[in-house]
Amino acid sequence: MNHYGVIMAGGGGTRFWPLSRQKKPKQLLNLSGRELMVNEAVERMAAVIGKSNIFIVTSELQSPDMTVATAGKVFPRNILAEPAARNTATCIGYSAMEILKKYGDGVMLITPADHYIEDTEALTATFKQAILAAEEQDKLITIGIRPTFPSTAFGYIRYDGTPDEKAEPVLGFKEKPDAQTAAGYLASGEYLWNSGMFIWKASLILEKIREYAPDIYADLEKIGEAMNTPAEQEVLHDVYPNIRKMSIDYAVMEPSASKGEVIVFPCNCGWNDVGSWDMMSVLNERDACGNVLVGDVTAIDAENSVVYSSGRKIAALGVKDIVIVETDDAVMVCSKDRAQDVKKIVDALAESGRSELL
Repeated sequence: MNHYGVIMAGGGGTRFWPLSRQKKPKQLLNLSGRELMVNEAVERMAAVIGKSNIFIVTSELQSPDMTVATAGKVFPRNILAEPAARNTATCIGYSAMEILKKYGDGVMLITPADHYIEDTEALTATFKQAILAAEEQDKLITIGIRPTFPSTAFGYIRYDGTPDEKAEPVLGFKEKPDAQTAAGYLASGEYLWNSGMFIWKASLILEKIREYAPDIYADLEKIGEAMNTPAEQEVLHDVYPNIRKMSIDYAVMEPSASKGEVIVFPCNCGWNDVGSWDMMSVLNERDACGNVLVGDVTAIDAENSVVYSSGRKIAALGVKDIVIVETDDAVMVCSKDRAQDVKKIVDALAESGRSELL
């Protein structure tokens, strides 16, 4: 059976503003000092999927830069440009339709573009197990990360708490919890972090979208019928922006789990989705005072802070638990415990018409 890799790379990365922008978001940045995040995702994918079968789904705005950034790693024809952001159900459904109509059915391995993985060998081993399971049975498969602390930034997957690494039935999905609930999840041993990584046949996920979100499927079918015809791009641009926004979790995974159709592979691989500036310590070493200092930075009597300079000198004195980020046209300062709310700044700029800063 054919194997395909799909990397979802259309997000705006608003929590990493002002460095992350609409045209060049987080996945197109080098936050670790090693490689662009999307290229790290491609290299992880290439360990289990042949280069010719790796696809990237991104936005039309980001597509030119994505093509340049991944040159020599992903074929340009395999970069799928969304005319509009319609959330993960449509993103995944569109890529499944592309694969099914143009290349033939097979197992899809789907990952976001902007995750950090410490132990890539452990993740690769789990991917191989999951791909084999997807070949052998018509189940929706996800990867769950064994939690190491009571995070309130991640969604959770409930299962029976089996300590080994084999596949287990998913009992339910949980939204990002408050601190008390997260502590309870961790203590119970019955919850995994929801990684947003999936494995299934292209035909199966389209069947489930048709079953649980028929309106989304109907629109995807219109696009699929136009594939390989001169009208493909015209239909794509006419239909895609009007598809209902819905995540794959809400559209398919939750109703499927309630019927016993979803299994999870627990994994210990040092995973983190690096969703906001307060998580920069995942990608960079801290100094003796717990600071992450990137670029031309001098910090005196600073503690547990993130200071990022993209060019100009930043000098910080007597600060604690703070984030400072400098770019050529903006400076962002926030309390470290509010790093998840940086997207509110982006929303405010959009409302005030400051599109040049987005």
